[in-house]
Amino acid sequence: MTIHKEGYTSIALCILFIFVLNALVHYYLPDVVWFTWIIYILSFALFAIVLQFFRNPAITVIKNEQHVICPADGKVVVIEETEENEYLKDRRIQVSVFMSPINVHVNRNPVSGIFKYYKYHPGKFLVAWHPKSSTENERTTVVIENKAGVSVLFRQIAGALARRIVCYAQEGKQAVQGEEFGFIKFGSRVDVFLPLGTEIKVGLGETVKGGITVLAHLKNK
Repeated sequence: MTIHKEGYTSIALCILFIFVLNALVHYYLPDVVWFTWIIYILSFALFAIVLQFFRNPAITVIKNEQHVICPADGKVVVIEETEENEYLKDRRIQVSVFMSPINVHVNRNPVSGIFKYYKYHPGKFLVAWHPKSSTENERTTVVIENKAGVSVLFRQIAGALARRIVCYAQEGKQAVQGEEFGFIKFGSRVDVFLPLGTEIKVGLGETVKGGITVLAHLKNK
């Protein structure tokens, strides 16, 4: 299993915490065997949870200029028409994917093209399914324009547990469909804003895979 580079520091801190905790137990309670074994079990569980959170499985991305692929693993929690007021300033179809702590948290480019816009917004840490999390939580906004001139806007949104968003997007750089554009630590969601008339290929409550599931089918201008 490959571990994502964003997990190296967290895993090292987890190992240090486990080492210190077990050393203290052995020093102060050397004869309480049952308690020592409980600490062993809890330490192993903690390490396994942190390790699986930062896993980065290899996937095969099937690129298609007409497709919008899912940017994250998780569950579809929103499909609705809404107003996008930050950059596009028009009506859009919003598709949101909620990422639980057990999902892979690598975020991938939904389309190929040029990064036209990137902005980080500090904010709150409301639960990711809260209606106001898209506009009030800590988040990043990214826009890719494909070669047909169609713009797709998407946001990484921090949740109640997610306290660090990592985004690699740079304005003017090339974006390749399916390649990593970021990572969100410990659960959250990704919103995708698509042009009206886009054919949505997923349903509410559907489980999706980042870089694999086709989220929608674009229509050219």
